Amino acid sequence: MKLTILGSGSPEAYARRASSGYMLEVGGDTILFDCGGGVFDNLLRAGKRPGDITHLYFTHLHSDHMMDYARLVHAAWDEGAAPLQVFGPAPLAGITDRLFGRDGVFAHDLAARTEVPQSKEVWVRRGGTLPRAWPQPVVSEIGPDHRHDHGGWQISTCEVPHAQPWLDCFAFAVAAERRRFVYSGDAGPSAKLTAMACGADLLLHWCYRLDSDPASAEMMALSPSPQEIVDMAAASGVKRVLLTHFRRHMDATFDPARVHSTVDWSVAEDLDTYVI
Repeated sequence: MKLTILGSGSPEAYARRASSGYMLEVGGDTILFDCGGGVFDNLLRAGKRPGDITHLYFTHLHSDHMMDYARLVHAAWDEGAAPLQVFGPAPLAGITDRLFGRDGVFAHDLAARTEVPQSKEVWVRRGGTLPRAWPQPVVSEIGPDHRHDHGGWQISTCEVPHAQPWLDCFAFAVAAERRRFVYSGDAGPSAKLTAMACGADLLLHWCYRLDSDPASAEMMALSPSPQEIVDMAAASGVKRVLLTHFRRHMDATFDPARVHSTVDWSVAEDLDTYVI
């Protein structure tokens, strides 16, 4: 498995870091976990095309995890790619329909691109056929106990505490080639996530505050600090930890020497790659 960081930031506008997005290549598939703002551009910088993504999994439906969703679907469609397989919590199907349905946000755009004579001409010259269908991502709304065997890799899900009851929030584990990759999504301390991470070869964990950041009791309960994350990883036998979802001030004030652990850990950076 190969992991590429397409976005290691937060909702804050930040030139150094796009919002959440992580590309995992395994076998003949290319999986994207979350698709926040800036992820699309980093996908291109990583040498991939929109149509290269075969599966998209959403941990939850905060904007910084899905802002580039419409852009990815539209661009892959414009390339003539196969429909994207999309998985995530409800109401993902309704959101997709409100983007690409007959009464959706892009309905006027899509009608023009598929009906204007010169647009049809361009499409045919690029190798397309008529009539041209609208984007049709294949959306599966999943729950916290989702498990699926995709042939060369298996994925499982657990619920993690973050923005309930307004949003359902998940973590994911992928097993392939005798390796395990775990992505926390945005997760507070969780027995289910700790169990899922047990023995993982790589744990990608969100980190929204530093140990030194002032925080309310509610924030501390739902946002583990770097030390808390690596302590959990060490207790779970995780082999390597990547901290992600960094905010602007964190890059300026974080002192890695203050985090003590026997676990191999580091801070993710956009466009970094890791072989699992």
